[in-house]
Amino acid sequence: MTGLSALLPPGAEPFAAGRDADVYAIDDDWVLRRYRDGHPVRDEADYMRHVAKYDYPVPAVGEISGADMVMQRISGPTLGEAVIAGELSPAELGVVQADLHRRLHAIPAPSGAAGLTVVHGDLHPFNVISAADGPMVIDWRNAEEGPAEFDVAMSAVILAQVVLDPEWAELSPLLRESLAAYLAHSIDPTPGLPAALRARGNNPTLTPAELALLPAQDELIRSYL
Repeated sequence: MTGLSALLPPGAEPFAAGRDADVYAIDDDWVLRRYRDGHPVRDEADYMRHVAKYDYPVPAVGEISGADMVMQRISGPTLGEAVIAGELSPAELGVVQADLHRRLHAIPAPSGAAGLTVVHGDLHPFNVISAADGPMVIDWRNAEEGPAEFDVAMSAVILAQVVLDPEWAELSPLLRESLAAYLAHSIDPTPGLPAALRARGNNPTLTPAELALLPAQDELIRSYL
């Protein structure tokens, strides 16, 4: 291994893995996350450090190198896992996610450009950890500057996908309620919805079956507005 491998214990293996990254334990307080495709983490780390200056709940960032990022180790289930376990109601999940977006969009864009804020781009229940001190937002790979309406629309599109995907049928009733609560407590995402749908349509990780759901996701979201 390369990058920041010297920080890992000998023979370290990932203890967690996502769609495009592996996570290794450094010690009880820090982990090393590595993108398998070599995606550089500098922009992502810069956004995480930027929102942290405004006390936004994000893991602390340590050393970075190439596709490697040392970050604070956060323990706890994701919001999605908490809902499945009955530890959080679907409506509460929607309210928590809406509040996280409200707090994020109150932060000025790093460039200072008028009308823009920090856009997470992938804020959904499995990218928020229910930590001891409160929810913590992870996975900032898609972070950028943009309009708040786009960010809210993107989260709604992701939630709607899970609601409509037959492979997630067991979660559909729960997240349908979460989606309704999220939209009820968020700003109107309508102006950002076309761009969010296009962005999802251009996502190379989505399967043909997932892409085919996009028109129905659009219809479902608009039915709640």
